[in-house]
Amino acid sequence: MRWLYTIFIRFYGLVARLAALRSAKAKAFVNGRREFPVSLFQDDKPWFWFHAASLGEFEQGRPVIEDVKAMFPDVRILLSFFSPSGYEIRKDYDLADQVIYMPLDTLANARKLLDSFTIKAAFFIKYEFWFNHLKVLQQKGIPVFYFSVRFRDNQHFFKSYGGWFNQHLSAVEHFFVQDKHSADLLKSIGITQFSLAGDTRFDRVAKIAAKAEPISAIEQFISGRKCIIAGSTWPPDENLLLDMLPDLPENYCLIFAPHDVSETHVIQLKNKLQLPAGLYSKKQLDPANKILIIDQIGLLSRAYRYARFAYIGGGFGKAIHNIQEAVTFGCPVIFGPHHEQFTEAVDLLAEGGAFSISTTRDLKVRFDQLIQDEAFYNQASAVCKTYVNKQLGATAKIMGFLDNRFAGSWRTA
Repeated sequence: MRWLYTIFIRFYGLVARLAALRSAKAKAFVNGRREFPVSLFQDDKPWFWFHAASLGEFEQGRPVIEDVKAMFPDVRILLSFFSPSGYEIRKDYDLADQVIYMPLDTLANARKLLDSFTIKAAFFIKYEFWFNHLKVLQQKGIPVFYFSVRFRDNQHFFKSYGGWFNQHLSAVEHFFVQDKHSADLLKSIGITQFSLAGDTRFDRVAKIAAKAEPISAIEQFISGRKCIIAGSTWPPDENLLLDMLPDLPENYCLIFAPHDVSETHVIQLKNKLQLPAGLYSKKQLDPANKILIIDQIGLLSRAYRYARFAYIGGGFGKAIHNIQEAVTFGCPVIFGPHHEQFTEAVDLLAEGGAFSISTTRDLKVRFDQLIQDEAFYNQASAVCKTYVNKQLGATAKIMGFLDNRFAGSWRTA
C-alpha cells in the first residue's frame, strides 16, 4: 500500500510543477521545496517540530507554540507549512528558530528532514496526515502529537479499507481532539490515546480580542453608525451581499474584507457596488459612504470588534472561513451552506448564535432579524459570548499533558 501512496505523492508533485508554469501559488509551492531545509544550528540542542497546513492552522497552533517556548526555553522550534500562503506570511515568525516548507511526503525526504534536525517531538495542528513522515518519525522513536484535531465519518480511517492508514494513527502518541464525535470515531477503530481538549484557536482569538487596539481609521469611517462586516468573502458571497446594500438602514454601514485582496479583485468588487465605496489602503474613510473595503491583510481579526454582526465567506465554496474571530466579540455570524466540518459552526447554529443561508431570500431574512429585532440580536450575541467562554482552556490542557510527559527535560527553572 505504501508504494501506491508514494506514487500518488510523486504524481501530485509532478502536477504541481506543471501548474507552476501558469500559477504563481504553484510556483511558490514548487520553488520553496527545491532547497532542502538543513538546520542553521550545528549544536545538539533539541528541537520541537510544529507543522501547519496554512496560515489558519498556524494561528490555531500559535498558543501552544508560545507556551511550549515559555515552558521549554532551551528547545528550538522548527515550523513547517504545506501552503505558500502560510509560509510567506509567517516565514519570519519570531518564536520559530527555522521556518520551512513541508517537504513532499516521500520516505527519502522524511529521512533527510529528520536527519537534519535533533527533533525530540513532532506536533501536527488540526490535520495533515503525511504517512511517510509519520513512518520515519515512528522508526526514529520520535513522539508525535496531534492537537485541535477533528475527525469526520467520511475519512478513510473509518472505512472498511482503512487498515493501512490506521496503522499510522496507532503510532501517534496522543491526540488532543476538538469534540466527542472525534473521540468516538477514534474509539471505533481501537485508538484510545486521546483527550477531549477542545480547540486552541479559541484561546488565540480570545487573546487577540483582549489585546485588540482600536483602529482609528475604521472608527473614522463608521462615525457612530452600526456596522456589518463581511469577512473573508469570495465572489459568490459578495454577489449575495450586493443585493442587500440598497436596503441597509440609514444608520448602518458595511465593511468588506475580501479573501482575495489583490488589486484586480478589489477593483472588480468596487465596480459591482451600487453605492460609493472607499478603500482602506487609500484612506478613503468618508463617513458619507456606506461601504469600506479593507484591501490588506492583518486587520480583520481586530476589526470584528466594530461589528454588530458579521457575514463569513467561503460557505459557497469548499468551506467557511474562521468564525471564531467574530464570535469572540459576541458578534452573531451568518454564512453559507458548507460549514459542516467546523464544530463551532454546527454548535452555534444549534444554539442560535450563527445562521446558515443558501439564497438571497435567506440572507434578507437574517439581515432583517439582526437589524430590526433587538431582542433577537441580543440573544444571539449572548449565545456567542457564552459559547466562547465555555471553549477556552484547550491550550492549558495540552500544556499540562506535555509538562508531565517531558518532566525534567529542557524545563524552565
